[in-house]
Amino acid sequence: MNNNTLLESSKKHLWLPFTQMTDYERDPLIIESGDGIILKDINGKEYLDGYSSLWLNVHGHRKAELDEAIREQLHLIAHSTLLGAANVPAIQLAEKLIEITPEGIQRVFFSDSGAASVEIALKMAYQYWQNKGQEKKKKFVTLSNNYHGDTIGAISVGSVDLFHRVYGSLMFETIKAPFPLQYRSPFTGEAEVRDQALTELRAIFQNRHEEIAAITVEPLMQGAGGMNVMPDGYLKGVEELCREFNILLIADEVATGFGRTGKMFAVEHENVRPDIMTAAKGITGGYLPIAATLTTEEIYEAFYGEYEEMKTFFHGHSYTGNQLGCAVALANLKIFEEEKIVEQAAKKAAFMKSELAAIKSLKHVGDIRQAGLMCGIELVQDKNTGEAFPWKDRIGYLSTLEMRKRGMLTRPLGDIVVFMPPLASSEEQIRKMVHIIRDSIKEVTEKEKAAV
Repeated sequence: MNNNTLLESSKKHLWLPFTQMTDYERDPLIIESGDGIILKDINGKEYLDGYSSLWLNVHGHRKAELDEAIREQLHLIAHSTLLGAANVPAIQLAEKLIEITPEGIQRVFFSDSGAASVEIALKMAYQYWQNKGQEKKKKFVTLSNNYHGDTIGAISVGSVDLFHRVYGSLMFETIKAPFPLQYRSPFTGEAEVRDQALTELRAIFQNRHEEIAAITVEPLMQGAGGMNVMPDGYLKGVEELCREFNILLIADEVATGFGRTGKMFAVEHENVRPDIMTAAKGITGGYLPIAATLTTEEIYEAFYGEYEEMKTFFHGHSYTGNQLGCAVALANLKIFEEEKIVEQAAKKAAFMKSELAAIKSLKHVGDIRQAGLMCGIELVQDKNTGEAFPWKDRIGYLSTLEMRKRGMLTRPLGDIVVFMPPLASSEEQIRKMVHIIRDSIKEVTEKEKAAV
């Protein structure tokens, strides 16, 4: 197909996720290739990958070791089912994941997307208590602005009204607890925000612990709910309340795992040991759809027994534990070790923070929230009051379109610009992306030509 034919075909046949297709038809983009942290479209224009191809690319595109791992596995087999039969890469990857995850994690259940890994976690937590004979424990607690994916269970424990309100009658009821959001908070200081949120969570647990199966949290930083950073000590406080009231802690590390926050997993920042943990996105370096739900041995043992006991976990996908995905994930984790990726990411995060300081002074930047190489830049109409732009103005979207013109790709969350570069980004590339972000925001929000 020539470029025009490709473009017309995409408009005629594709339905893109989380995309109003009229937006795509007005400003279409078709990516043809990538190299390092650069993406190239069908017209030859190059873009810096400012959102890691939706938060998952780690080492850049066409990483030689990852390409080779897939080729080597293809010489053996591309896929066989994990239902009732193991395979070599899945065994090896499970063992490797247990080595690098928090103490106490012992079992790995594979799937193929972050949302699926969360759905599995919810079903595991629910059935765990049923198998243990505590049949009242069926409820889930979730934090305001949580986002855990787009399957029915995942949106039920999510709390992002923009994404979820249309499906309200499909969702099961959950118990909402406040996230300790510091921006626009009526409370003074990080500690007061944290303590107030923990006090409210304690009250919920105290009153309803007999019916609560688990709480779901995105450790350290919420993703699609607004790139909101937890105050120091909050995550540890949640863990302590879970232990006190016999409630399972589900840590959703789909976005925060694999070096994004400057640790291999975000729970490490406060030495938190979840009962169930989900992982995806960076697990394969951004190459193939592999996800995992990891649990303690105690949870696994609640499902163990003879078939007639009906304790079996009846869940599984056709491509669960796919050999190609597991093989590239193993190669990815080898690179993490050999190139000290997590240590590098922590250093680059500090550099990125210093570069972002220049953006904070812009007239319409209300807040910058960063954890490692995850960052959200909130655009507001009034910097002093935090008043938002009118929703229909789509200032965040227009700002990212301007960034595209200037050679960088990202997607906004409403009027929050996401900046999440691949961990392989150099300091020079990070600086260049920050400059593009700054100039684009200035161009759109101040309606004047920004200096380049």
